[in-house]
Parts: sequence; structure tokens; C-alpha cells
Amino acid sequence: MLEGPRVKTFVRIAEVWVPSADGTLLELSGGLFDAAPALGALSRSMCFGRAEGLPGRAWEEGRPVMLRRLDGPVFRRAQAARAAGLTCAVAVPTFVAGALTSVVVLLCGDDEGDIGAIELWHNDPRLTGDLTLAEGYFGATMPELEMLTRDGSLPRGAGAPGLAWQRDAAVFIDNVGTSPQFLRAQTAAHAGIVRALALPCSVRVDQTWVLSLLSSASRPIARRIESWLPSELRTHLQRAYGHCEVRGRIAADAPRPDSAGSPLETAWVTGAAQVTGRDAVRRLHEGDAAAAGFTGMLAIPVVSENTVSEVVALYF
Repeated sequence: MLEGPRVKTFVRIAEVWVPSADGTLLELSGGLFDAAPALGALSRSMCFGRAEGLPGRAWEEGRPVMLRRLDGPVFRRAQAARAAGLTCAVAVPTFVAGALTSVVVLLCGDDEGDIGAIELWHNDPRLTGDLTLAEGYFGATMPELEMLTRDGSLPRGAGAPGLAWQRDAAVFIDNVGTSPQFLRAQTAAHAGIVRALALPCSVRVDQTWVLSLLSSASRPIARRIESWLPSELRTHLQRAYGHCEVRGRIAADAPRPDSAGSPLETAWVTGAAQVTGRDAVRRLHEGDAAAAGFTGMLAIPVVSENTVSEVVALYF
């Protein structure tokens, strides 16, 4: 088992940008910058208009945007990011009823041990009935997996991204090597990939976008992943499933966290992603020894038919 505080995750930095009060700019709502404090200090002093910087570009284009290299002018914090060893970023906007609620930005490094991947899958119904890879970052993962992925396509309901598209919900696979749902299982397992998480993205365009996160044992995407669903009467959230790199599988139907100030509940109610630090995570999971080592949590709302239907929590 991995031991909490010393685990380095594939995702190094997580940020949430939200519209300003007058709706003209994106402002930093919060971020997990332990791996790059100088970048955090710079980010807190910045804001982005439409089409400005990576968050502004995702806002303007109404869809996720990935940069495999952090160069200006699209990535305005390139120098600070490179100084921290960061090489890739993906911005994922959330729209509810056509209105932007937040933009999540995930940044990755490029160490030799960084085995994992972040993929953006895309379907334009005017051109094809399948998902194809729009862009991907594969870190130090063996090139065979990237080559297979870039050459392939996924029908609706096939593979983790295709299932996320079909279900309009997050799909988590805890062992890709033995899963019939992961079509690249043999190649992925050979490359060291063990887990996969696929998230359908709410976009402003009439197309489908799916974010897929692939995790190795040495570089998990996050140290814990949870899916929370509204109860039948939509009065509170209940955990549907979870996986922790320390505890393993986490039971479903656990009691909900205290709704007062819970970032999970806030993401559900507002439709805006939430990021919170170490102290808030400890309050959220009081008594959980594994959670005590987490440095923060990112709560991502999943939107279906203009309603938040799920909240996915990534713990770092």
C-alpha cells in the first residue's frame, strides 16, 4: 500500500477559476499549489478575460483545452510553471444551462517516473459516430499506448470514455488489466497503467467531450477518488463508490458529510467546482486516518440535462 504524505500524484497542481461578480473575468477561487508555491502566488494575483490564458481560452471555446507544452502567449504563467517542473496543463470548463460556472485546470510534470495519462476524447456528430482522441498527455508512459490511442476510436458505450458518454456519468475502473470495459487493457497494463477515470464534460457546443485520467501504481492521478450522487429525493449526497490508494475500495452509501460548508455539497448546489485544503479535508472525513494525510481535495460537478447529477472528488 502507498503511504499518504509521501505519494507524488500524476496531477501536481489543481486550480479552480470562476467568473467575477460582473461576469467579465475569471478569478482564482482556489488551488492546490504545494508542489509549486511560487506559481500559486503568481496565480492569486491574476485574472483572465474571455480567450485570455488557458482558462479564458476554455471559456471562449466552450470546451476543454489541453496544452502539451506550457508556452506563451496561451499559458501566461509559463516561466513559473516550467521553474516548478510543470510541462502540461488541461482546462475543463463547466457549463450549466449554457452559463459558465467554473474552469478546472490540472497541471502535470515530466519526471521519468510519471507513468500515467490525461486524454481528451471528442465526438462531433456531423463527422462521426465515435469518440476520437483530440489531445493527450502520456508523461513517461511507454509510447505504444499513445500510438494505439491516437490511431483508435471508441463507439458510444465502448471503453471508459465511451461508457462515460453513454451513461452521462463518471466511470471508474480500478484494474484496467482485468477489465473487459477497458479496450486497451493489455497495452495499458504493459505500460504500467492500473486505473482509469473518465468524466463527461459539460460544454457549450453541440458536441461530446470526455476527460480520461489514467493512473499507474507509482503515480496515481489522485490519492483517493470518490463519486457522490444525489439521493432519490435530492435532499443530500450519498457516496456511490470510492477508491483510496491507502485503504483500497471504499464502501458505497456512506453517511453524507456535514452539509454546512461542505465543498461536495457546494459543488452540487452551485454547479461550480470546489477546491479545499488540508484542514477542510480533515473536517470532512473526521476520524479517517488515511484522509489525515491528504493535502487537499478537488470536487468536480458532472452536469446532465442542465442539472448537477454527480460530484467527483479527487483527493491529493
